[in-house]
Amino acid sequence: MKERYPRLEINLAHLKHNVAKVVEKCGSYGIQVAGVIKGATGLVEVAKQFDQGGASFIASSRLEQIEDAKNAGIKKPMMLIRVPMLSEVSDVVRLADVSLNSELEVVKALNAEALKQGKIHKVIVMADMGDLREGYWDKDEMADVCEYIEKELSNIQLMGIGTNVGCYGSISPTVETLDDLVEIAEHIEERLGRKLEYISGGATSSLMRVWDGNIPERINLLRIGEGILLARDLDVFYGYDMSELYQDVFRLKAEVIEVKDKPSHPVGTIAVDAFGHTPTYVDRGMRRRALLAMGKVDYGDPSELLPLEKGIEVLGASSDHTIIDVENAEKDWKVGDIMEFDICYATIVYLTNCRNVNIAYV
Repeated sequence: MKERYPRLEINLAHLKHNVAKVVEKCGSYGIQVAGVIKGATGLVEVAKQFDQGGASFIASSRLEQIEDAKNAGIKKPMMLIRVPMLSEVSDVVRLADVSLNSELEVVKALNAEALKQGKIHKVIVMADMGDLREGYWDKDEMADVCEYIEKELSNIQLMGIGTNVGCYGSISPTVETLDDLVEIAEHIEERLGRKLEYISGGATSSLMRVWDGNIPERINLLRIGEGILLARDLDVFYGYDMSELYQDVFRLKAEVIEVKDKPSHPVGTIAVDAFGHTPTYVDRGMRRRALLAMGKVDYGDPSELLPLEKGIEVLGASSDHTIIDVENAEKDWKVGDIMEFDICYATIVYLTNCRNVNIAYV
């Protein structure tokens, strides 16, 4: 089954290079990197490259991925980057050294559990700077919570504060936004009478400030996933030169199971597709089509498949089939041929979660 398709190939050497390069670039500004492994479903071999490449923390939103990394022998501190559920507090303390938090009730529960387990659990308290996901909107309340943690909770260490931008509200990590975060941190430091260890200025999108060389001086921790795994978003969406990094760490291969000339517009009464939607179709006459043995169940959105061969076009997909226009292809595609794709970040999450996809390390 080694050559089973669909097949996701992961180039571990290129991944390790990307980790080391981002760590080096961030390090030149005094910034540590938490390597976020959730984009690849926490695959142990991926986590090992983050470790060996020099990430200061191994980070994920999923505790089972952190547990896998620990069981694989990775000794780096583990960071839970999704605000903990009350129902998982015991496992958070057991598995994670650090967690991001935005509810005092949860932090109190973490303290009680840390006391029970005989541990000190570290927290980063999150500020909402406008992206409207997790974090305190009322910054006075946030300062009160930080002071309470500092003075009242025996088994919780306030390691710092952080923010998230760009993941829900599409807010850009501007210099002004990150300056505001530093200002909040310094206000909290005045209340505490000490410096915070970390001010975490976001995730991959905040690498723009590193590449531009204008990240505020006191931002000293970033949580990086896509910018290492693919290094594509800053290139595609913002025009940054990411040529120092490999963009081919992940490559998807699929087998052709049918090649025929067919109409380009469905024939008959159009209702809804297998997912309850009614797509629009363009009538381009009879066209040469190839059918691939993979579908939305495997990778999610067909528009995020990036064909490597010239002259082919991804038309769409059902659950288990992908339809490709090969009318203008340079190659004469045959049944049994293997078609290759670069992929986007969300696609990796689907592929590495799917038991039907063969994962191979190259």
